[in-house]
Amino acid sequence: MHSKSVKAVAASATQTWSVKEFCMRNEITEAEQTKLLRLFGEYATECELRYNAKRQPRFH
Repeated sequence: MHSKSVKAVAASATQTWSVKEFCMRNEITEAEQTKLLRLFGEYATECELRYNAKRQPRFH
């Protein structure tokens, strides 16, 4: 793996987000936000949030 790719993955895995802000930016429903808040508390890494959040498809 290229060294820049490794650094990008490492940075993404360790970046901490406010769960509420992440949900707002990624169009996550209130119910899903509540689930994530119960699971992680107020803050979680981007990697944890992406793997555990479910959202509606952007196309309808």
